[in-house]
Amino acid sequence: MTSDEAKAQALARVDYPANRLANIADLTVNEPIEVAYPDADSPGVLLKLGEPVEGGVGPDRDIVAYSVLCPHKGWFLMYNTEDRTLNCPGHYSRFDCEAGGQQVWGHATNNLPQFMLRVDDQGDIYAEGVDELIYGRLSNVL
Repeated sequence: MTSDEAKAQALARVDYPANRLANIADLTVNEPIEVAYPDADSPGVLLKLGEPVEGGVGPDRDIVAYSVLCPHKGWFLMYNTEDRTLNCPGHYSRFDCEAGGQQVWGHATNNLPQFMLRVDDQGDIYAEGVDELIYGRLSNVL
């Protein structure tokens, strides 16, 4: 990534206070863990996908987390273990967990908000920001 790309990404990122979500030892490949970030009113999912992915952290660069509120109408998304997508039961939008939450089908007009993660030396996983607007919020400012 060039310095200009890094600056552009930093400008787009929304910062929240760091929040511990789990430890690497708590994760099993392709089994989602329910989390909330940046607060209890913002449900999400933490995933270990088993192969390096966009935005992945940890020793294998395969740990990601997303909001599970569909950016279209706020329906709760469900994880599909077969194709590693989060799917909306309301209007059938689908989001690719291996591609940074990119929308692959449906009515949504935004990609899925991805939580920016960090792993410390003890394997604790912290969320430290969100890259898209969380559904139902006028801004991502606390």
